[in-house]
This record gives sequence, structure tokens and C-alpha cells, in this order.
Amino acid sequence: MNDNSQLTKMASAVRILSAEMIEKAKSGHPGMPLGMADIATVLWTRFLRFDAQNPNWPDRDRFILSNGHGSALLYSLMYLTGFREMTLEELKNFRQWGSKTAGHPEKTLVDGIDFSTGPLGQGLAGGVGMALAERILNASFTDELVNHKTYVFVGDGCLMEGISEEAIELAGHLRLNHLIVLWDDNHITIDGTTAITSSTDMKKRFEASQWLVLSCDGHDFDSITEALTQAQTADKPVLIDCHTIIGYGAPTKAGTPKSHGSPLGADELAGLRRALNWTNPPFEVDEDTLSAWRAVGTKGADARKNWEERLNRSSQKETFLARLNQEIPADFKEKLKAYKEKLVAEKQTIATRKSSENALNFLTAELPFLIGGSADLAGASYTKTATAKPVCATDYHGDYIHYGIREHAMGGIMNGLSAHGGFLPFAGTFLSFVDYMKPAMRLACLMELPIWYVLTHDSVGVGEDGPTHQPIEQLVSLRATPNLLVFRPCDSVEMIESYECALQNQTGPSALICSRQALPLLRFDIAENKTRYGGYVLREAVDKKRDITLIATGSEVSLAVAVAEKLAENQIQATVVSMPCRELFERQPLAYQEATLGSAPRLIIEAGSTMGWDRFVGESGAVLGIDHFGASAPGETLFRKYGFTVENVERIVYNLLEANA
Repeated sequence: MNDNSQLTKMASAVRILSAEMIEKAKSGHPGMPLGMADIATVLWTRFLRFDAQNPNWPDRDRFILSNGHGSALLYSLMYLTGFREMTLEELKNFRQWGSKTAGHPEKTLVDGIDFSTGPLGQGLAGGVGMALAERILNASFTDELVNHKTYVFVGDGCLMEGISEEAIELAGHLRLNHLIVLWDDNHITIDGTTAITSSTDMKKRFEASQWLVLSCDGHDFDSITEALTQAQTADKPVLIDCHTIIGYGAPTKAGTPKSHGSPLGADELAGLRRALNWTNPPFEVDEDTLSAWRAVGTKGADARKNWEERLNRSSQKETFLARLNQEIPADFKEKLKAYKEKLVAEKQTIATRKSSENALNFLTAELPFLIGGSADLAGASYTKTATAKPVCATDYHGDYIHYGIREHAMGGIMNGLSAHGGFLPFAGTFLSFVDYMKPAMRLACLMELPIWYVLTHDSVGVGEDGPTHQPIEQLVSLRATPNLLVFRPCDSVEMIESYECALQNQTGPSALICSRQALPLLRFDIAENKTRYGGYVLREAVDKKRDITLIATGSEVSLAVAVAEKLAENQIQATVVSMPCRELFERQPLAYQEATLGSAPRLIIEAGSTMGWDRFVGESGAVLGIDHFGASAPGETLFRKYGFTVENVERIVYNLLEANA
């Protein structure tokens, strides 16, 4: 398309714009954009299939900057190729308040950014998820509608992070041949050369995980082109080891950590301009170079139009669009009502992990965009439904992913599945292990991705496995995370209502917290979804004249009901409030919150950390929780030892009433 002299000029534009926006902001990472500009130029001009005027075209290639500190590179490319929202003013406002050019790429800020990155390795895992999404959709809709690549830029830091090992293992095992990873192999990290921290042969590492490994000179257009050409027809995922110089072109900082995380400085930037023979004023690109880049931005228009024509001719058009848009079937509401009626009729006493499984059996049968999985815990988290078909390297027709014992990558891969489009992923692990995937969950919240985390074995009720498996602080951690809905249902009705709320939550993920121990059915009125309020009166005091309000979640709600019934024998009137989702409760009008919690003394009961409950206690209340690690013993024994008994809760109530008399 372009001869090498023109590519040189185009790559220089990327380098200079990146360095200038960082210099103006007095903040940023110039080393990576300078080092990878040649690779990016070849990829974007000769291989990447996109249309800058239609950045969300479903069958476009995906591009992820896993080494997201080099965000200036992406912003320069987007401006040069003509993405509408990426203006020159946005480049000049790099890292400033209100700009779309954030310090690291943010998916929600501007169309054209496929994935939010920054925490190293997360973009690589997300890329695996996107490549997996493409292969699964292709299995159903064929090359006619789904046939694109996922390209991921990674740095040395991405490959050092543990998530990378988990992600590349699964990608190789599933033979995701439309995944192409380009490694900025410059041997430099913040502290110095990679030799001070690593002796790993990265190429052998990827080969051992069943990847095709290629190499190129990252500053030779022909070498880069040859490697990318070879990657197009691979039968497995591809790593291209791109030998580069960090800060390429900077006269004194190239090849050193000094170019990594700080602006070049005026003198060094001037030297870079001289080295690249760049004479244009700051933030200006000559007409010939800009025109060449703008032509790149429109070259995918024909491919997009051809795809749209195929879509319009396809007999699968409606099914495909319904899948992408995650449309709810017209009869879903009636079927959901019938499902709830069945729960009430059966009145089962079962663990909420089992009621979660039952709910997922119902939901996956009705909603084809759901895709499940677990971290080697299908038999414990109950996320593998009755009709689940596992995805494998020889058959991508499936709706269940065996992630293996890889919670870290599981979270990142689910992000990629969701961000790609066409999937609402859910997967299970133990609540005590949620910290393994917390960084990916945090990114899901940032990207506003609808994802369901099924987190089981939710308290000391786990029992004999002991404190390593008994979550104490995890609920607090999850509730402290912005844009995450945390549900801890008390029974089968609250469980399906929680999933219904999660299904409606299209701007963020949801965590479903499930018990191992069996719980009785407490909800029999199903006229409306009460879980959507976050908290509601489950059992009202006689004549609504409360002496005490018992507030509980999950397995402790049945304890609160039992206490209320015992108190009634002594003419003490207790209202029981079930609060399956604090986040939703706090979104309710203040009048509703006050009416629900009441003015009587309040006792909160939850078998976990008490942190955060103080805002609901009031001046005259108390919290019964667990602010220490558990122990190895039967769950029933631990609940008794830690005071979660009718007798102990009743004693606390009488003490509260006496103190407030």
C-alpha cells in the first residue's frame, strides 16, 4: 500500500505526536510509543481491518494495547486515521480533566478503544477472551458474518505478570488461531534491564503453551510485514517477538529506562525532531502524511459495506443481531413467572449454590447469549448447567468454558468475552478466592461490562476446610468496589430475583454470593421482585409496631426469622428486613430506606466482617458479625461458637432493648 519511505514519515508522525502530547501534559510514558511506532504503522496500514468512521462495526479486527501506559500511541493512531472523537484538541488535553485521552486507554470514554488497559497483563487476558468470543460466534454464524482477528500489543511487564501465564496457557489449549500478540521486546523495565529480574526464555514459554512463535526486527517494515503475513494463516495463537529499542529516536534516552515513564524534556524532544527530520510546528502533521493516514482510516469501509451486504442477505440476520444485542425473548417474562411459582410450590430447603444452579438451568435455556464456566469448580460452584456444552479446540460450538484453576485469567477472559459483544459471561469460584480475580473485576466495573460472578461457600458455614476457605473480609471488599452489585440471597426466590436484577444491570457486573449449607424457603409472595429494592421487609411486626428491627443477608435471614418468632412468644415484636443487595438499597429514595429500617433499635446479622454496616445501624443498634478468621470445625459448630444462634441473638436483642429503654 505504501512504500517504506512513506511508512517512515507516517511512523514519525506517530512518534512526534505521542511525544508532544506527553511533553505538554508533563506526564506520560514516551518510551513505548517511540519504540512500537513502526510496528503499529505496519499493523494499522497493512493488516488491521477497521473503519474509523464506524468504529463499532461488529466484524472489525480488535486491537488491544495491553501495555496501556503507552496510550499516547493509540491516541495518535486514532487521530491520524480520523476517528471522529479523537481530535487534535483531545491530544493536546492528554491526561487532563474531562479529556477522552486518559492516562491509560478507557473503553467508556471514546468509540474506537476496544478495551480498558493499564494493569499489566489484563489486556492480554482480555484479548484471549475476545479471540475466544470470535471463534465461538464463528462456529454458529460462519465466516459469512464472523471472521476477524484480535491483535494485542504487550510489553515485558505484561509477560511478567502471573495473569499472562494463565491466559496464554488457555489460549494455546483452545488453539485460538485468530489471536496475534506482538511483544515489545526491548529488555527494559522501570528498574533497569529485564536481566535483573528474569532469565526466562519467553519464546520457549509460549511454544510450550502451544503457540506459534515468530520474530521480527521491530524497526524494519519488511521484517514486521513478513511476520504479520505469516501470522495470518496460523492454526494456533501467534506471538511475534518484536525486537525494539525503547524510546527509539530520542538522542540520549533511547534504550534506557529514562524514556519509560517521564516526558522526554524540551531538549530531548528537540533532538528527537532532528533525528526524525521533523520540521512541522508542534501538533501539526504535513498534508501528505496526514492524507496518507486518513486514507488508512477509510480503507476498511469497503470491507464493512461488503459485510453489511452479507448480513442483509443472510438467513441468520435476525438471530445474529439478537445475539449481539442480547435481546430478551418475548415470552421470557411469563416463563420467569412460572419458574417462580414452581419454587414456591416446591418449598425446597436447599443451598443457594443449588438454587443458583437451578436458576442458571432456567436462564441458559432461554437466553442463548449466556456463557458459563468455572475455575475447575463445576462440581462445587454449580455453574455447569444440565445442558452445558464445553467449548474445546476441536469444537467451538458450546456455552461452557473450562477455565482451569486460573481465577486471575478467568476474570480477564470474561472481560474480553463481554467487551467483544454477543455474550454475557458467568463463572464460579469460591468467595474466599475472589481476590485472585479482583483486578479483572475492577476493570469490568470500569468498563461497565455486564458479567456475573457466582461466588459460593460464602461464610464460616463452609466448615471443616477451615479459615483459608472461609471468607470474612471478601464481602466488604466487593461492596467497596464502585459499580459492582453484590447479591447475597436468602433463598431460591431471592436467588432468581437477584439474577433478574443482574440481567437488567447492563452497565456493570454483578456478584452472586451463594451458601454451601441448605437454607429454607422464606419468600412466598412473588407478585413483584422485591430484591430490586436491595432491602425490604420480609416479616413485619404485628400491627407494624416494632420493638426491634432485625436486618440480615443470605443464610442469616432464616436465623433472623427464627429469632423474631421466638421473641413474639414473649410479646416482643420484631420486623425482619432482608437486604440481599446493599448497593440497590442505597439507590432507593431516603423515605423508602427509613420506612424499611424503621425507628426502633436495629440489629444487623451477617456472618462476615462488620465493616460498612455502621451506616445502617443507627445510634441505638448493634452488629453481629465476624471480625476474625474462622477455624476448622463443622459449620454448625462455628455458627454456634461465634454466636449465630437463636439464643445468643435473642440475648443481644434484650440487651439492646434494655439499653434503649
